[in-house]
Amino acid sequence: MDALVERIRGCRDGLPGLAPLPIDPELEAISGSLDGERLFIRNELHHCSGLRKLHLEIARLGAGLQILHCVFFPDPHFDLPIFGADIVASRGVVSAAIVDLSPVAGPPKASLTEALAAQPRGPFAQVRDLPPWGSIFSPQVLFVRPQGPQEEGAFVEAVAGVLEVLAAAVRQATPQASDDPATIQRWQGQLNYCRQQKLNDKTRRVLEKVFNPAWADHYIEQLLFDDPPALDSPPSSTP
Repeated sequence: MDALVERIRGCRDGLPGLAPLPIDPELEAISGSLDGERLFIRNELHHCSGLRKLHLEIARLGAGLQILHCVFFPDPHFDLPIFGADIVASRGVVSAAIVDLSPVAGPPKASLTEALAAQPRGPFAQVRDLPPWGSIFSPQVLFVRPQGPQEEGAFVEAVAGVLEVLAAAVRQATPQASDDPATIQRWQGQLNYCRQQKLNDKTRRVLEKVFNPAWADHYIEQLLFDDPPALDSPPSSTP
């Protein structure tokens, strides 16, 4: 978990024009309790040229459960995929680990597919099935249950490789106009991605149990998977 956080931050901090995004102090550092154990959630928000929101969430429940959730949302003016990575670990065992560059308009670009094919990907003994709403992921999605330290290290390297591909694409991307059909299609695709992610009832049930349904809705709708802003705003550029 710590190794993956370090690699994600290292890539994030090297992106062009990186700057922090404002975040409600009540959502930046969150604490609660679940079944008698303390829950702590830490959120980091940034943006950069081409990416409207870079979100890194780290959660810990008691001395056992650890969760990492990371999504980099592109500005729809740019032809960029959505980066997503999640890990769920309990008492030193990783039960789920996923990473993907999810397209938001049509199939993945050939250049991205070729670049990803050149990056390390395992092998992994246990590949997991995607959830019913997993159609939003690309054919290159990696969803596994790492077996032991060697496979855990391999997953960290796989995430680092995906981030390298994304970082290269970000540096090369140029914006298109708000009324360009491709921009509109990417906006609609990102909206669908967010709505599909909201179908993950596991996240909602945990947040409702720790806090309450209204708070869970606010956290999911405004922080985890907020809809992309309207296209009447100019493209993201280097601050």
